[in-house]
Formats: sequence, structure tokens, C-alpha cells
Amino acid sequence: QVQLVESGGGLVQAGGSLRLSCAASGRTFSGGWFRQAPGKEREFVAAISWSGGNTYYADSVKGRFTISRDNAKNTVYLQMNSLKPEDTAVYYCAARAGYGLRSGPEAYDYWGQGTQVTVSS
Repeated sequence: QVQLVESGGGLVQAGGSLRLSCAASGRTFSGGWFRQAPGKEREFVAAISWSGGNTYYADSVKGRFTISRDNAKNTVYLQMNSLKPEDTAVYYCAARAGYGLRSGPEAYDYWGQGTQVTVSS
């Protein structure tokens, strides 16, 4: 069983930046980030292929967020720039035991515990 541990969340002012990290205890394949705001369903943010050569973003974060990975460290990152108050949520990393980019949470096999990101206006 692979475990995922997120870090890097916190409080930031609008327009600021944060970088989230997701360290895996073992090998995973495609990775992704999701977020869930209070009273809302979990939503897709970004996904990355095992090689890192392919990425996919939700329209709401495209151009502001960048997903990347370092397979030597079994770690996936989410660089978040130009943050907005509406980005406030608990951010979850997820990983698949297979290839291919997916935006649906049901496609992911492993989940982290979540890290809070709060953007103040």
C-alpha cells in the first residue's frame, strides 16, 4: 500500500504563491491534485503522467498552477501562483497504479490526507 504525504499548505495573501509537495512511500504512475472547499464537492485541479511529459489542468487554474514531479524522490509538486481567495480549499494529492491522465477522483488508487490552503483577500 502506497502512502502519500502532502506538505506546503498555509495562509497567503491574494496574488501570492505556494508550492505543495506530495511524497509517496513507493512507486506510483500518474499523479494528480484535487481540492475541496467547505460545502463543495472535491474537484480536479491538475494531473501529470508518470514521465512528467504530459499534464492536464482544470480551466480555473490553467496558466496559474504548474504540476511537476521528481521520480527520483517519488514526489509530485503543485506550484500555485497568482492565488485567489476562491482557491481556498483543502488540497489532496492522489496517485494511480496505472498510466494515463485522469480528472475523475474514482480513477485514483491512493490519496494523501490533505493540506489546507487559505488565500486572504
